[in-house]
Amino acid sequence: MATMRRLPKLLAVSFSAALSLSMPAAAAEPQTVCTVTVNSADEREAFRRHLPAAKYQFVELVERGRPDWLASACRAAVSCDVLVISGHYDGSTEFFSDQLDVQEYLPVAELERVSCSGACPGLFDRLKEVYLFGCNTLNPRPLGGASAEIVRSLVREGHTRQEAERELQSLNADLGESSRERMRQIFKDVPVIYGFSSVAPLGPTAATALNGYFRTTGVREVGQGQASSRLLEQFAPFGMSAAAGTSDKDPHIGARQDMCRFADDRLSDATRLAFVHELLQRHTTETRMYLDRIQRFMATLQSVERRDPAVARALGSIARDTDARTRHLDFARRDAVPESRVRWVALAHELGWLTDDQQRDELALMLGELQARSTIGPAEVALACTLNQTHELEGAFNRRVTPGGPADDVPHAAVRACLGSAEGHARTLQGLLGADEADARVVQTYLRHRPITDSAELRRLAEGISRMDPSDAQVRALESLGRHYVADREVLELLVRLFVQTPSASVQAAIAGVLIRADLRPIAGPQLLRAVQEGRHPAPPGDSMIDALIRRLALH
Repeated sequence: MATMRRLPKLLAVSFSAALSLSMPAAAAEPQTVCTVTVNSADEREAFRRHLPAAKYQFVELVERGRPDWLASACRAAVSCDVLVISGHYDGSTEFFSDQLDVQEYLPVAELERVSCSGACPGLFDRLKEVYLFGCNTLNPRPLGGASAEIVRSLVREGHTRQEAERELQSLNADLGESSRERMRQIFKDVPVIYGFSSVAPLGPTAATALNGYFRTTGVREVGQGQASSRLLEQFAPFGMSAAAGTSDKDPHIGARQDMCRFADDRLSDATRLAFVHELLQRHTTETRMYLDRIQRFMATLQSVERRDPAVARALGSIARDTDARTRHLDFARRDAVPESRVRWVALAHELGWLTDDQQRDELALMLGELQARSTIGPAEVALACTLNQTHELEGAFNRRVTPGGPADDVPHAAVRACLGSAEGHARTLQGLLGADEADARVVQTYLRHRPITDSAELRRLAEGISRMDPSDAQVRALESLGRHYVADREVLELLVRLFVQTPSASVQAAIAGVLIRADLRPIAGPQLLRAVQEGRHPAPPGDSMIDALIRRLALH
């Protein structure tokens, strides 16, 4: 009887199952493919062309002419299953376009903010796949220039170079200091992230590869959250790779947590300053890995924010930390890379560890040590000129130069000139009139930062250039002169005479380059046009600088 009582129920269940099999399945909700197109649309259109509209709907997140387009997508409650980002990637900070009429770009910091802040619920929460069509998006190499500096620091502390290299690798892994790890941190828990370890294909080439992939079985794989061996094979010539987003079980999850303590805009400035103070307690080599983030955050604290009582207390706590101050300033002073040392000194000033005068003294000390080196070049000259843009370091050190000594050369003179030395300035300009190409590059660097503004001095320089033998050196000197806006009549007439008299077509082309950017009103007229037309030497075929000058003169 019990069996007979259960029979109607069993029949009902069987009938229901059969009915469900005979009826068409309810259509699954279409997956949303979000696209961020800041450069080429080729990749997006390849996806759109092949993915059936019944199963995939497309949402372009970029709104042309609107700077807050990502925030706009958040407010619209867009939720993405697949994300396709197309744009040039600078390897560290942003996706951008090479098209002059495109102003939109995608900062990595904004992706970090969205990932960490909860300010955009749903946008990336259900992502299954991310496609990053940009160079170096999954490059595993460390970002920035901290690596060599950290290895040197560890060696100074007594480690062997091999031990230092291993420690650096461990730090890079722990702290996520590569594009690959940064993307894994941003797209937490995403099953598949595709990107490139080096140069990515241009849009049309990438679209061709995608078309080949989709024509096989690619359509069935999109949005399934599993890495496709077919897609990786299709892009193998371009070094495409795949990675999974960081998860809570990842041994390096602490790197994401640290990143979010900077990026989460729900945290107060005082809370983030407390985290900065925590970082300053760590080993100096680890703190160095966070130098970029610390500096970017400190730059956001304007005078208004600093007057907040909680912020003022947090800053005061850091400023009174004499142990951290000593350790990090010692680390900075031992740094052999001047640019890095300057950044440490600037941060120490921001943190209240150095007064204005003390910061100036630290920079003067560094520049003095720089001058003591036997060999320096354009980079050191550019640094010295940049540091003294406001002339606060004028006369930071006045050193008596021994004729023929190590400091009696053009690069050392240029550093002195950047710091206000009249002797250094004169000695530097003399380097432009010699045959040494390295000296000429140093002078060009100096003049980019300290262009000649005195007409009499510009005349003397032009006269010196005119007396040089026709050569590559004379061409380089004329190119340096051409970076100035020449309007002096004597200089212009001298250049025209040199144009007519020189036997060198290269020198003539260099002079034309100066004249085409100059104010020719003091000498303009039919005679100038005739002198250029009749005095030019035969040159290789093609539209030359001299032809452009002739066209300009013919209009006046």
